[in-house]
Amino acid sequence: MKILVACEESQAVTIELRKLDHEAYSCDIIECSGGHLEWHIMQDVLPLLNGKCEFKTCDSVLHSVTDKWDMIIAFPPCTYLTSAGIRHYSLKCNSLEKVNKRIKKRNEAVDFFKLFINADCNKIAIENPVGYINTHFKKPTQIIHPYYFGDNVQKRTCLWLKGLPKLIPTNMLPKPKPLYICQGEKCKGKKINWCEASRGHNGISRATARSKTFPGIAKAMANQWTLPFDEWSKNIKNENIQLSLFD
Repeated sequence: MKILVACEESQAVTIELRKLDHEAYSCDIIECSGGHLEWHIMQDVLPLLNGKCEFKTCDSVLHSVTDKWDMIIAFPPCTYLTSAGIRHYSLKCNSLEKVNKRIKKRNEAVDFFKLFINADCNKIAIENPVGYINTHFKKPTQIIHPYYFGDNVQKRTCLWLKGLPKLIPTNMLPKPKPLYICQGEKCKGKKINWCEASRGHNGISRATARSKTFPGIAKAMANQWTLPFDEWSKNIKNENIQLSLFD
């Protein structure tokens, strides 16, 4: 399959797709951190969305898609869409000018999100956190957490799907306990979320940490959306699958 992984600099999903011998490309306006320049397109993704295009990967090799993509998996920026930033729209916290600028940016983010939904492709998945899209545009097809797929983190992740099945949890872990912070140390005090706990770890900012796709989710996307179910089920027969979770 020829697969476009849009707005992905980490290459987490692209790498998992390549392990299955699919012709997958990550695309972002920044350099990739996944280490595979030969699979990364560093440019605006919009001219590529409907296929029938040519592009160069970061190793300067020219590639082409003669028809539409077999699949698009998109991770559009959530800075102006996530519910975590709701305080920025409050006049109690910001000036009218700042709020209006923020609203303009949010509207642009919504328009960008819609371009993926309307792309000429039969199989589309769009990932974003809970936020403005849920309440003002379209409810997600599915909401998952990393701990459904073996990563010990609770983080609501929304998926809007077209022509693709809901992800079935694999290696289901117990719901993680909340983290607390008190003068920089974990303790009973102010509750924090996973990305706040990651801030400053190995030089990674909270925004950067929040944008990464967890390994278990990336693997599930690659396996479940490209392999026939019988083949996929053989690959994970030893894992703890919660088949009824989303029935």
